[in-house]
Amino acid sequence: MKKGEASVAYKLLALNIDGTILKNNGRLPKETKEAVEFVKKKGVYVTLITSRNLLAARKIAKALKLDSMLITFQGAIIGKSLNEKIYEAVIPEERTFNIVQVLENFSCNIRLMHERYSIGNRKKVQKDLVAKTVLSSGDPFFYPTQFVDSLGDVLRDDPLTVPKIDVYFANGKERQEAAAVLREAFPNIEIIMQPNGKMEIVPQGVSKLAGLRRLGNHLGILLNEMVVIGDGIDDIPAIEAAGLGVAMGNAPAEVKKVADWVTRSNEQLGVAYMIKEHFRKQQRPEFLRKLKMKR
Repeated sequence: MKKGEASVAYKLLALNIDGTILKNNGRLPKETKEAVEFVKKKGVYVTLITSRNLLAARKIAKALKLDSMLITFQGAIIGKSLNEKIYEAVIPEERTFNIVQVLENFSCNIRLMHERYSIGNRKKVQKDLVAKTVLSSGDPFFYPTQFVDSLGDVLRDDPLTVPKIDVYFANGKERQEAAAVLREAFPNIEIIMQPNGKMEIVPQGVSKLAGLRRLGNHLGILLNEMVVIGDGIDDIPAIEAAGLGVAMGNAPAEVKKVADWVTRSNEQLGVAYMIKEHFRKQQRPEFLRKLKMKR
């Protein structure tokens, strides 16, 4: 079978959240909910694959009626809930403190993303950037955010391990300088560059693709039996490695370039359109097994 061929029976569908299943206003369209229900009835395991925290992803999974393991914090935590995880990677206390010490020399907004809450510094970077971070972190009731004057002082008194650190820069050159210093000082972290001056720091070996592999190993599903739909630069490795990699119509050109298929944009219900187009003819695995037995 060729990669991306429609006759392959896919067993897992991984969906990015922001810019993919959600519209730009943060709403989850009913057509997307119906499409996910449709594909679940085909016996396909549906998961979310996101840089968001697990509590925010869980809330969206609930709206989609998903009871599956979710790949969250860029793959640092995979689980159904905070009490039921199959994988967790964190940046240790001392390293978190040392990373913050380095970052506090730059003009940036730092958010320590703990599994239950986030702590950020009050430094003014760009108001729209900080507004976007609060918007994308999910419901403040489920995932509260606290702002302090000095993260270094807070961590001195109360050390913290975190799965992810989000950093926002107004100046692109300063972001590059900070990334270079961090890479030199901390070889055991991964740095993910995002649009709009954002940088994400996660433990070594953590990525959306690594998360997919880990979940696949847990479920007994190979990468070539998976469909991945995303719109971000951080989705590229997973889109490339999947059996069928799908880019949203609103994705940057470099994401579309590696995809097997480009669907409509998130505003034009691209996920629902792709699911109906590609999974319409796919039979449930049990049906296919029975057919083989009859032969």
